[in-house]
Amino acid sequence: MMLNIRSFTLGPLQTNAYLLTGADPARGIIIDPGMNPAALVRSIEGMEIEAILLTHAHFDHMGGVDEIRKLKNCPVYLHPLESQWLENPKLNGSLMWPNLSSPLTTAPAEYDLGEGQVLDLIGHTFRVFHTPGHSPGSVSFLCGDDLFSGDVLFKLGVGRTDLTGGRERDLFDSIRGKLYRLDGEVKVYPGHGSRTTIGFERENNPYVSL
Repeated sequence: MMLNIRSFTLGPLQTNAYLLTGADPARGIIIDPGMNPAALVRSIEGMEIEAILLTHAHFDHMGGVDEIRKLKNCPVYLHPLESQWLENPKLNGSLMWPNLSSPLTTAPAEYDLGEGQVLDLIGHTFRVFHTPGHSPGSVSFLCGDDLFSGDVLFKLGVGRTDLTGGRERDLFDSIRGKLYRLDGEVKVYPGHGSRTTIGFERENNPYVSL
């Protein structure tokens, strides 16, 4: 069954939000609804949103959570290591860049995410990988041959590790030990920038080789 993926580039940091649907185009899930989500909100008019999945809780990835959760009455999933971040502008980073964002807060996530967890949503199965390094609770979601990597792995790049709870060794372990072990044909949908594949990054990423 085909997974339909629409991407939206949102907010001042050009964050990728993803709207996913399966066989029923009226039911979807959202990965990382970022800041200034008007285009995304228009696209889900008349849709049922089963869940909001967060790869992590930095402000540029969760900026649209409050509006969409209230609009669609849908649950939010987040790794428990960042359980306090949605409520805390210091932890989610929105206090650090006042020129980019006002302090952002929203209610805690309804559900935790964990390594090896399997989510059955929109008629598809999503496998959760805990991939810390960019942030302590960073996760990646694998659905078939589609990987949503948040700010862990980019095309020819990796996530920064100088923010709260970031750690370079953890990031490289996450990429080498989990993401690079996936099939080379797996398509990578990152939190910023353009799509890539696991095989391309294993061969060409200048920051982390296998």
